[in-house]
Amino acid sequence: MIRPLVAALHADREARFWFCQLIGWLGWSVGTFLTITLVDGNVDWINVGHIAMSAVLGVLATSPLRPIYQFTFESGLGTRLSVAAISVIIFSGLWTVLRIQVFAWFMGEPPLWKEANYWYFGSLFVFLSWTVLYYGIKYYDMLTTEHQKLVEEVADKRAEQMLRFRAEADAHEAQMRMLHYQLAPHFLFNTLNAINALVRLGEVARAQEMIQLLGDFLRHALKQDAVESVTLDYEMESLMLYLNIEKARFEDRLSLRLDIDPASLNARVPALLLQPIIENAMKYAVSECEDGGELSIVSRVQEEQLYLEVTDTGPGMEMDSAEDSRGIGLRNVKERLEALYGENQKFKLGANDPTGLTVSILIPLIFADDGLAGAQAEEAVFAQA
Repeated sequence: MIRPLVAALHADREARFWFCQLIGWLGWSVGTFLTITLVDGNVDWINVGHIAMSAVLGVLATSPLRPIYQFTFESGLGTRLSVAAISVIIFSGLWTVLRIQVFAWFMGEPPLWKEANYWYFGSLFVFLSWTVLYYGIKYYDMLTTEHQKLVEEVADKRAEQMLRFRAEADAHEAQMRMLHYQLAPHFLFNTLNAINALVRLGEVARAQEMIQLLGDFLRHALKQDAVESVTLDYEMESLMLYLNIEKARFEDRLSLRLDIDPASLNARVPALLLQPIIENAMKYAVSECEDGGELSIVSRVQEEQLYLEVTDTGPGMEMDSAEDSRGIGLRNVKERLEALYGENQKFKLGANDPTGLTVSILIPLIFADDGLAGAQAEEAVFAQA
């Protein structure tokens, strides 16, 4: 019952004013009866009736103060104080005269003008209190309204930000899927061409072995969504399935060296991050070299970052065109890292000594067993992107 009344009064300013008027003057009537009439022992219908009539006259006498104060509310402080003081003096005097006349009418005696000073002092206090309460409620109402507007603006901005973040996340995911699915046909074509070549050469056993390895690789890769991160240990497991296929293709022409820091195995990396880098190395450093080549994979934990490095012993490349000359593989890796980590990553191509190419990656170090803290850290990294 109380909540609907409060809601209705909050919504209707006019109703709120008259409710406060009635409650305020009712409180004045009860206070006057308890502190004066009851204490003096003058509890009769004349005194009670006079209190009631004085309250009614008080409602009528203070009602004009509201439009006066509203009219000057936007004026300067000096103007408002002056108008309020003059209004209190005039209308409290009017109320005093009316109260004395009503009391004389109830008593059937001449008005007690000799006691007018005493009555007027009480009226001044009442009207001054009414004015202070009016301005207090007015300012509180104004602050409440401004606060509500601010809350609504903040809520609207937050909703707008959430929609923007959701749209950015959707675009992010779509971009990741596009880059990821660009890699799959490229790898499949190479492998299927190799199987086709083995079949033509009559090497059925090797072709069957490659088909089995390809099936193992695809089953393993499809377990992970394109935008998910995995541990480096899982990434290396996927990578070794791929390299097993390549070793079946090139046999002794492919030499592999792994230098994996055990402390880095539980770090999280984007799924299938290294596979396109290895694929490019296989294409340019192994398949196009008569004697084959060597691949080296290194991982290190460097303070709060994970360092990954892939090196080959191929012919290398011109650094001026390093970003574009080796196909979509390296370009996709670079774009994928930028989309995921923004400026919190490094992707660098450099020359290997004596020949070949070195691809180095530096990304934020996030461990899989960090639980909620790790997930929050990863979200913070992506939010900065």
